[in-house]
Amino acid sequence: MKVLGIDIGSRAVKIAVLDEDRFIKTDIISTMRFYRDYSRTINNEVVVDLQAIGLANVDKVVSTGYGRNNIQVAGAKVINELKAHVYGALFQTGLKDFTLLDIGGQDFKVIKVENGIMTDMILNDKCAASSGRYLENMAAILEISMEELKKEYSNPVQLNTTCAVFGESELIGQIALGHPVNHLAAGINYSLYKRIKPQIQKLKSKVLVLTGGVAENEAVIHYLREDFSEVTIPKFPQLNGAIGCGYLGFLKERKG
Repeated sequence: MKVLGIDIGSRAVKIAVLDEDRFIKTDIISTMRFYRDYSRTINNEVVVDLQAIGLANVDKVVSTGYGRNNIQVAGAKVINELKAHVYGALFQTGLKDFTLLDIGGQDFKVIKVENGIMTDMILNDKCAASSGRYLENMAAILEISMEELKKEYSNPVQLNTTCAVFGESELIGQIALGHPVNHLAAGINYSLYKRIKPQIQKLKSKVLVLTGGVAENEAVIHYLREDFSEVTIPKFPQLNGAIGCGYLGFLKERKG
């Protein structure tokens, strides 16, 4: 049985097709291109052209979406995004007790999981200063790529503004003072981390599981490993929500 999991995020749509415990297909499509080329909206439901994506032969579709109001995908079982991410982490790591940190394009989530069940959570979806979008904007100001940015963690320049918009002005001021680009890049990474760290501490476990697009940021991983005894990064961190959708679809089938 093939189950398709779809996670419609603010910046990208993540797709994972599972056949029991095997991945048949994974893909990441920009949200704009997904709506433009692969779907249309009818009566407030998103009708996905599965054949255009190359997924015509699936038996079940489970989806989740960004924000409090999940996007209704026609013909799909729609689940809460927190549940999707928890089940994705359970499937990918095999752990039952951990703190999940998911840093996405426009928000971050901290979820406490005990004995395989979500017991507490902290969400930040009010400001982009603690998200991947913040890193992208600040890298653009430095005129460096995200690949260059994510490697820098040494000697970070202090950036104290907690607002993404004012943070750009602060960065320009630091550039004017003549700081090296690599130190400024490290400062950008550290400023994001220090905004998230207090929230992780509130729900701290022995193991921290890191997911989302920022899980590929080497600097953030470095800072986490300085402060937490064990940091686990699943094989597909950005696909975690989609994988959770697929995994939950199998569990529901097994229970009948």
